[in-house]
Amino acid sequence: MLQDAVERNLEIIGEAMSKLLKIHPEISISNSGRIVDARNKIIHGYDEIENVQVWEVIINHLPRLKKEVERYL
Repeated sequence: MLQDAVERNLEIIGEAMSKLLKIHPEISISNSGRIVDARNKIIHGYDEIENVQVWEVIINHLPRLKKEVERYL
């Protein structure tokens, strides 16, 4: 259940990033393309997502994304 919840939140973040980039392409967010790609991978199941990959995103990438997004809020 926890894994599903985390993956769902990553899907939401990726979808929001996709829409944001369409509206404001000048916004500079690190790895924005990779965020959208991860969303597509989770949603469409191109490859099986491993827990290690999800954990890496949580630990290594979400803190930076949070700081970058807070600049715009």
